[in-house]
Amino acid sequence: MDLAFAPAQELARRVRDRETTARDLLEMYLDRVARLNPAVNAVVELRADAARAEADAADAELAGAGPRGPLHGVPMTVKESFDLAGTPTTWGMPALRDNRPETTALAVQRLQAAGAVVFGKTNVPLMLADWQSFNDIHGTCNNPWDPARGPGGSSGGAAAALAAGLTGLELGSDIGASIRNPAHYCGVYGHKPTYGVVPVEGQRFPGAVTDPDIAVAGPLARAAEDLAVSLDVTAGPGSADAAAWRLDLPRPRKTDLSQFRVGVMLTDPNCDQDSELTDRLQTTVDTLARAGVQVDDRARPPLDTTESHRVYLTLLRAATHSRLPREVFERHREAAAARADDDFSYAAMVDRAASLHHRDWIATNEARGRLRLAWAEFFRDYDLLLCPAAASAAFPHDHEGERADRTILIDGQPRLGVDQLFWAGLPGVVFLPATVAPAGLTRSGLPCGLQIVGPYLEDHTCIEFARLMAGAVGGFQPPPGYD
Repeated sequence: MDLAFAPAQELARRVRDRETTARDLLEMYLDRVARLNPAVNAVVELRADAARAEADAADAELAGAGPRGPLHGVPMTVKESFDLAGTPTTWGMPALRDNRPETTALAVQRLQAAGAVVFGKTNVPLMLADWQSFNDIHGTCNNPWDPARGPGGSSGGAAAALAAGLTGLELGSDIGASIRNPAHYCGVYGHKPTYGVVPVEGQRFPGAVTDPDIAVAGPLARAAEDLAVSLDVTAGPGSADAAAWRLDLPRPRKTDLSQFRVGVMLTDPNCDQDSELTDRLQTTVDTLARAGVQVDDRARPPLDTTESHRVYLTLLRAATHSRLPREVFERHREAAAARADDDFSYAAMVDRAASLHHRDWIATNEARGRLRLAWAEFFRDYDLLLCPAAASAAFPHDHEGERADRTILIDGQPRLGVDQLFWAGLPGVVFLPATVAPAGLTRSGLPCGLQIVGPYLEDHTCIEFARLMAGAVGGFQPPPGYD
């Protein structure tokens, strides 16, 4: 095994067993960043000297008191939007170029307390608002499998760094598949936790002190086992609740593929799906069925997926537009008033959501509550739902115009890229956990992932299925040219 591509748990084991040192692992990744990062531009900030001191301290601790935690000595990076004391947090915004927080995000602190050595930060799109990762401060992040394509977003740098073997572990965030689509496009693992399980303190929009709707923080890795450990390390109450609240996430529902009963939903009328991706995912599902998984390709939560998507877009854009200036709000309010009542285009949905009255937000939240009940009913009979994370494999860079107007090719035909928010919102709007696991390569040789949606707070069931799935269909594979 090339050590640069080893799972984080293997790196930690080698440190514990004195087969290597935290300092040697760190130097390995720093060397790879120096040599290989220019081709992908995934790692955009380094704190090499501080990380060297922390790695040396980890090695000294191991010789004395022993390992600090399950990630002892593992070098890792975090998404640029997480505060890391003394390091810029810009969200790709030039106005925040000099924003250097004095404290570190709570989830990052927990990773460090478990022994991780955080040596840098990874690329993001402007305001974390794209399925590509480029900005005027750090430039464009490329997909290691094909530099002409994007790695996804907004945790695009995180997934690209893992795929290229530039880091041992990553921490991202997700409100619109920002963990899941990069994992899918780059062929790594990513987990969107149940809403509220991992605190987002220190990853909120700069200046904000309350948690946004739908948004979560969660891990990306090269192995499902690393997702489980990272989740356990970072999960727990935020600072305000820590005096009284405790979190005890359930262990996996099942421990063998043959025990799982799953629904499969590979297409939906709300999102045109590229047949090359669909075929690859169907092959993966067929392989899982041969491995003993009880597959039902007609099982669905008892809900209207079109209504679900509209609820998601409304709550999503209400959340993301709340931080925009008053004049932007007024423009959306005026545009919404001019829209026909039956106009449910993406632009119309954004106009309404961005200028939503509180009374209407409450009504939409009630609709979400009904969707949550429908999902709970589904999970009384099924353990998981398997579905895509996006509409296609990684697509070529396209930075022209407004994001909402850009298109991607679906079976050779241009389709709005924002349509694939459907797969982001299906579990996201109802706070459900979802893991993306590698599902092999498409006919074009691009990686893809299968989205594994689980019951509320049963994150470890999703992750365990992803772990077992690797034994049947294979897990992470490095892209060519990064050995």
